[in-house]
Amino acid sequence: MLTQLRIVDFAIIEKLELNLGPGFTVLTGETGAGKSIIIDAVELLLGGRAEATMLRQGAELALVEGVFEMEAGESAEAHALLQEQQLDDDRRVIVLAREIRREGRNLCRINGRVVSLNLLRTIGEWLVDVHGQSDHLSLLRVTEHLPLLDRFAHTDLDDYSKTYRRITKVRNERDKLEITEREFARREDLLRYQIDEVDAAQLRPGEVPELETERDRLANAEKLAGLALNARGALKDTVGDRASAEERLGEATGALISLAEIDAGMKGLSQRAQGLAEEINQLASELRVYLEEIRPDPIRLDEVEARLSLIHDLQRKYGDDVEAILQYSAQAGEELESIVHAEEHLEALKAEEQELLIGLAILGDQLSQARRDSARELSAEIADHLAALSMEGAQFAIEIKRKEAPDGVLIEGVRVAFGPRGLDQVEFLVAPNPGEGLKPLAKVASGGETSRLMLGLKSVLASADHRPTLIFDEIDQGIGGRIGNVVGSKLKELAQGHQVLCVTHLPQLAAHADRHYQVEKHVEHGRTLARVSRLEHEARRDELAEMLGDLSEANRKSAEALLEASAPIG
Repeated sequence: MLTQLRIVDFAIIEKLELNLGPGFTVLTGETGAGKSIIIDAVELLLGGRAEATMLRQGAELALVEGVFEMEAGESAEAHALLQEQQLDDDRRVIVLAREIRREGRNLCRINGRVVSLNLLRTIGEWLVDVHGQSDHLSLLRVTEHLPLLDRFAHTDLDDYSKTYRRITKVRNERDKLEITEREFARREDLLRYQIDEVDAAQLRPGEVPELETERDRLANAEKLAGLALNARGALKDTVGDRASAEERLGEATGALISLAEIDAGMKGLSQRAQGLAEEINQLASELRVYLEEIRPDPIRLDEVEARLSLIHDLQRKYGDDVEAILQYSAQAGEELESIVHAEEHLEALKAEEQELLIGLAILGDQLSQARRDSARELSAEIADHLAALSMEGAQFAIEIKRKEAPDGVLIEGVRVAFGPRGLDQVEFLVAPNPGEGLKPLAKVASGGETSRLMLGLKSVLASADHRPTLIFDEIDQGIGGRIGNVVGSKLKELAQGHQVLCVTHLPQLAAHADRHYQVEKHVEHGRTLARVSRLEHEARRDELAEMLGDLSEANRKSAEALLEASAPIG
């Protein structure tokens, strides 16, 4: 429920902090005092349209913030979405905020973090239902009627939903396979060509680096041979007066051996010198082998370059390296196999689709029957509530119809469209006055009858409506004191399962509230401001007396009688 509402610099409200509680709360005050402005602020908080004219004169920023405290299990949809968006810091508290700036940079926040307007609006719709402007009333949205009927009927959609999800998947697979024969053949030919091209190359993972190394050696064979020959010559050959490295090292080794015979401490150096001599011999031997291998071979060089060119061409077509090319070929093979067997698979999918359609028809028909039974019960209960609200002649009906579709389920020889919730299209119809035909709920004219009709619907569907907070603005429009007393009693009853907030001009209605707030308008330093006060005891009695006409003794006694006849405030 909404436990705290904070409004800053909004319209004629400079600063307001309203602490709310469970049960039934009313806002009263003279016309123009700012009661509906508070409702306007709540609607803005829930994602309503923002305008710069909403800012208090002279202010650059307006703020509306609402703190919602949830009981276990309340607003599960809102919490699920907040968890998905990583905004669910505390499962018991949700804080919504809306900032309007005069220059137009408006912000929406949930639990202190900036969010999109759409997300704020979605969360708000799960927390509060405002009956004021018709476009904010969920009951007027036809898309709400089927879910509400299902909640009233406690409809079990599990089996139907599983079958629906499966047939949706089967049809998606079927649609992918149902391509023209020409496209089918063209794709098969392309895949076969690609697979054959890769297979013919007989690629081996890791061969490209090996080929590139071999190509570099073959392309530079003469230069490499010369360098290797020079290196071996420096190690082994004497040129003129210049001794080879082997000879010079031999002299050094001999001297070190003689040193070691006299000075044992030089034995280590002597051994290292002998090791170097062996290493020179090993180097020379390996260079000799290298010289035998490193010979120009133009034919092999052409073969290597041709192989690399082939692989690079395949890389351009199928992947960045040999491994990627081979993976592409494997995937192409799988696709080719599926194409080869596609016709057989397609027939299997069509057979499964028909079986699922039969099952869906049975399950959908069962849902329809349960809804029709519950619709009669719901209509009767709503009629009783409307009669209690002095709308004895009003009619209410729930239209349940189906729509034909060529790809639908077969029911009594007719193909019927189906969706995620079944075969039915549900709409609430009303005729507020005797002699009037039934019309869609959304098309009924506004006024006192609509207010009572909405209250009657809310009273019956309270257990099916998961929104914890219900707000009624102008619920008393067009009704008098006697009906106002009945409406107040209904709102009090509705508040047993919801938090109910109501703006009213009727003392008979206001007397039923658990909490009573008065909205007053006053002038301070030449500025008009709205102020809200909670009324109790004599102050509340006097406000009801004022609403009855004036503060006469007779009206005070009438106000006391109204309070005594209704439940005491919390």
